[in-house]
Amino acid sequence: MKKLILSLAAGCMLTTGYSQQIPQKEVARIINTLAADDMQGRQSGTPGSDKAAAFISDEFKKAGLLPLPGEQSYLQRFSYYGLHTTSTAMTVNGTAKDWPVVAVGPSRHIQLRRDTATCTEMRAGNPDELRAALGKRKSLQKNMIVWLAPSLSGYIANLEGSISSRMYASEQAVPADTAKWQMVLVLEKEPLTAQDNWSVEQTRSVRAQEFTNVAGMIKGESKPDEYVIYSGHYDHLGILPAEAGDSIANGADDDASGTTAVIILANYFKKKHPARSLIFVAFTAEEMGGYGSSYFSGHMDPAKVVAMFNIEMIGKESKFGKNSAFITGFEKSDFGTILQKNLAGSEFRFYPDPYPEQNLFYRSDNANLAKVGVPAHTISTTQIDKDQFYHTVKDEVSTLDVKNITDIIKAIAVSSGTIVNGTSTPTRIVPVER
Repeated sequence: MKKLILSLAAGCMLTTGYSQQIPQKEVARIINTLAADDMQGRQSGTPGSDKAAAFISDEFKKAGLLPLPGEQSYLQRFSYYGLHTTSTAMTVNGTAKDWPVVAVGPSRHIQLRRDTATCTEMRAGNPDELRAALGKRKSLQKNMIVWLAPSLSGYIANLEGSISSRMYASEQAVPADTAKWQMVLVLEKEPLTAQDNWSVEQTRSVRAQEFTNVAGMIKGESKPDEYVIYSGHYDHLGILPAEAGDSIANGADDDASGTTAVIILANYFKKKHPARSLIFVAFTAEEMGGYGSSYFSGHMDPAKVVAMFNIEMIGKESKFGKNSAFITGFEKSDFGTILQKNLAGSEFRFYPDPYPEQNLFYRSDNANLAKVGVPAHTISTTQIDKDQFYHTVKDEVSTLDVKNITDIIKAIAVSSGTIVNGTSTPTRIVPVER
């Protein structure tokens, strides 16, 4: 009888009391602000990203969160190190051209010319062809130059930030240039013929790039040294090639939706006197390689982190229908089983990740803590195999179901209750050997 009453209570909470504590109007306000055009797509290291970080910080302040230990504010600032272009020279038939050049890999000095014996040429006229070309970078047998069509000009900034050079936590960690073969991408502003002679030369040096996570916490009342983390990433792709006059990759689903959930949950749990300490964090640089979560995870003792709820792309109905979401890495701990149990009697269901071939468990910000044994999982609804708006300028709030987002946030609040109050502890994930 007691179990039945608890189950009915869970279902009732999702439809009554939680509607008042997690209002849809607030969800709409926050996600519309984060995905607005004036955020300029929130690409890491841009004014739009700084504006988003300031907004999230203000929301954490209004919620009454504390800064993380050792931090003076909610802005967790840090630097990573990578290669930065210091000079570029591009010529065609001896005439200098100002065509953008993006080096791929760790080379400090790139020098290529038209020579079929030492250099292969490819052309990419669309994003799929660009991805195919980049897929060849680990198996080069010659130098390679990839000519990008003018329609791909909007990808240049993102390519420079994501594939030009891996970034490292210290200047000393940046590896020496040992590449035998080199790859460069060049925006072909004018059509070249087989008779044209060209040359590309570029030098790069190590430079620091600053990043900012936004994080706050609620100190637990009886188990303050045990942590539960709620996270999402607030960065996106910035400016892309214009489609119908629109060039801003607003990132409404990816991942303004998850960041909105983090802010809403911070407000909700501030009123609940949790037993365990709760950390709410909006990561930067997920799109560049997870540098925000990597830095954050490196400053956490994984033994003290009980669970991580990473929330990524919850803006649309899942393949299981409304009142549902899936959990990546479901089989790796009993995290998902606990959540399912806490929702017994309600209409909402959590399911295992239906896209194992996409390797989503290791493609989001949960991965850094999961690799060291934390039950760190991502909650999502994205139909990643068919989402036509993913990583495009069409990822707008108008494509999302705000009520469904609100219902998912309510479900996360309810289902995490026993973990927050200390009566449930998910099993650990087997660490990844390094």
